[in-house]
Amino acid sequence: MGITIHLSEVKDDLRYAHSLGFRSPIEYARRHGLLGPRTVLGHCVWTDEEDWRLMAETGTHVAHNPASNAKLASGIAPVMGMLRAGVNVALGTDAATCDNTYDLIRDLRLASSLASLREDDPVALPAETILEMATLSGARAMGIEKEVGSIEPGKRADFIIINIVNPHLTPAWNPVSTIVYAAHGSDVDTAVIDGTIVMRNRNVLTLD
Repeated sequence: MGITIHLSEVKDDLRYAHSLGFRSPIEYARRHGLLGPRTVLGHCVWTDEEDWRLMAETGTHVAHNPASNAKLASGIAPVMGMLRAGVNVALGTDAATCDNTYDLIRDLRLASSLASLREDDPVALPAETILEMATLSGARAMGIEKEVGSIEPGKRADFIIINIVNPHLTPAWNPVSTIVYAAHGSDVDTAVIDGTIVMRNRNVLTLD
């Protein structure tokens, strides 16, 4: 069974780890056997290069929750540092109390903006990288990247169709950039799970 746990989300997490004699919550987690390829760490805002090395070496995954971190003023996660260190970073929405819409597509843009602010670089986190974080990286974090996460032969037909005719998505010179920086979850027209159409024209077909 895999493990999903919030870790290093707020400064208090650091203070707690220090009070127990550990350099960081990540080191605390490693000492207790919580790091590894079947573990997904939520947030990891207050982490450093040594933490990133530990996560990369153990194959531990991270779920970045930009909307939650911004709303709760938890801080800006060092996404670029983790990616450069070889950590698999996926995207999440956290809970409804701190990301009211659960709109992962809307949060794509926020992930980019926060990375730009932290790195002082407007192109720090490209749209293509963000889209991969929301798809294939998420599948890797769940250990099912051989089944889903990308559209290719041998994988399940899991995908969505986004209607780009809406005014706020026009013109769409670059579909990936348009989705990341301008789209919302409400722009999803069709959803297909393992080859079965569960929503078409925004009408859910599997529920009354």
